[in-house]
Amino acid sequence: MSNTTTFYATGKRKTSIARVYMKPGKGVIKVNNRDMDEYFGRKTLRMIVHEALDLTENKGRYDISVNVNGGGLSGQAYAIRHGISKALQGEDSELRPVLKKAGLLTRDARKKERKKYGLAGARKAYQFSKR
Repeated sequence: MSNTTTFYATGKRKTSIARVYMKPGKGVIKVNNRDMDEYFGRKTLRMIVHEALDLTENKGRYDISVNVNGGGLSGQAYAIRHGISKALQGEDSELRPVLKKAGLLTRDARKKERKKYGLAGARKAYQFSKR
């Protein structure tokens, strides 16, 4: 965005992609134009989203708008956390060591392994029978 007070970052996890827009405000977090508490029913997912803000003591300082798609709710929560961490680092580069130490800036590259032919799943084999 051209506005210098808005910080943008992209967070990813599995097949989820989160586009995070962060600007100074009262601490409102909107996910796909819905309130975060409404979007994420489970408290643990809301904690994951807030993790970077809690760690850097920035909770309530920024209004965050997130567009997220792909994957499930858990993957989306981690993608949002990754995006918020990157946006915080873009806003204040002194936060980088804290976020890096907590592992919040690292993209989690794990994805679902593909199914192989001759097997029931990625690694699971069909039941063996002698007769």
